[in-house]
Amino acid sequence: METDIKMQLGPYTLSSPVFLAPMAGITDRPFRQLCREMGAGLVVSEMVTSEPHLRSSRKTRLRMDHQGEAGPVCVQIAGTEPDKMANAAQFNVGHGAQIIDINMGCPAKKVCNVAAGSALMKDEKRVAAILQAVVSAVDVPVTLKMRTGWDHENKNAPSIAHIAEDCGIQMLSLHGRTRADAYKGEAEYDTIARVRQQIKIPLVANGDINSAQKAKQVMQLTGADAVMIARAAQGNPWIFREINHYLQTGDVLAGPSQLEVSRLIQQHLTELYSFYGEQSGVRIARKHIGWYCKNLPSTGKSPGNDFRKFINRIEDAQQQLNEVISFFNQITINRSIAA
Repeated sequence: METDIKMQLGPYTLSSPVFLAPMAGITDRPFRQLCREMGAGLVVSEMVTSEPHLRSSRKTRLRMDHQGEAGPVCVQIAGTEPDKMANAAQFNVGHGAQIIDINMGCPAKKVCNVAAGSALMKDEKRVAAILQAVVSAVDVPVTLKMRTGWDHENKNAPSIAHIAEDCGIQMLSLHGRTRADAYKGEAEYDTIARVRQQIKIPLVANGDINSAQKAKQVMQLTGADAVMIARAAQGNPWIFREINHYLQTGDVLAGPSQLEVSRLIQQHLTELYSFYGEQSGVRIARKHIGWYCKNLPSTGKSPGNDFRKFINRIEDAQQQLNEVISFFNQITINRSIAA
C-alpha cells in the first residue's frame, strides 16, 4: 500500500505531512536543515520576539538566519501586541520568511508571565486582534500553533480554532496539552479530533508523537492532516524518514546504521561550530551529543552515560569532534565484532 503524503499550504506543496516543531534553543538552522534532509516536510524556526529593540541582539539575529536553507522558510513569532506582531511578521518576511507562524502554544513561565505564548488563549479578543493584524500585514501564509486551552477547566481550543479560521489563518497546529500541563502527563487527542470536525483548514497534531506507529495512530484518531514532532526528534532526526515510510507503505523502516549515525552527528557538529563559532558551538553541541548518546540502542547501562560526562568537560571544537567520532566509530566496531 502506497499513499501520496504530500500536503498543500498556501502556494507551497510540502514534501510530507511530518513537521519539525519550533523549540527554543534547539530548532536552529543546523538542526532544521538536518531534519529536512531526513524528511521533515516543514521545519519551523525557534521563536522570534516581536519586540523591535531586540532585533539587533545576537540571539535574534541567529534565529533569523536562513542562509542556504531550503524553502519554504517558516518563522515563528511571539508577542502580545497586534501592531508589534504585524510589524514583526513584515520584518521577517522582508528577511526571508515565506510562512509566518504565531506562537500561542509556549507554556514557559517567562513567556506566559508577559501574557505571550499560551497565555494569550485566556483573551480571545486579543487573539482575534493579533491574528487579524498579522494576516493583514503580509502576503504569505500565516499559521497558528496553540494548546488545547489554559487549563483543564478552560479547553477553549475549538473556540480559538473558529476565530483563527475566520481571521484567515491557513493552518493550525494543536498540542494535546493545556498550558497548565506544560510537558507533564500524557497528551490527549480528543480535543484535537473535536477541532478537526469544526474547521476546514489543515490541522496538525502535536504532542507525544515518538514513533511511526504513534504518528499514524494519532492521525487516524484525530483526523489531522499532519503531525508535528518535537522532543522525539532530539538525537533522533531519523524519525521523520521512519514516519514518512510507514505512512506511505505501512512497513516499519529499519533504523539507521551506526555508520550513518556517526556520519550525521559529525555533519551536525561541524555545522554547529560554523554557525555559532567554535566556542559557542562546543557548548551548544553538548546537549545534542547527550541526546544522540541517550538514543543508542543498548541493554543495561548505556555506553553513553560516562561519555556524556567526559564530553561535557571538553572546550575545544576539534577535540570534541574527534572524541565523538572515535566514540561512535568504536561502537560500530564493537557491534560488528559482536555480530
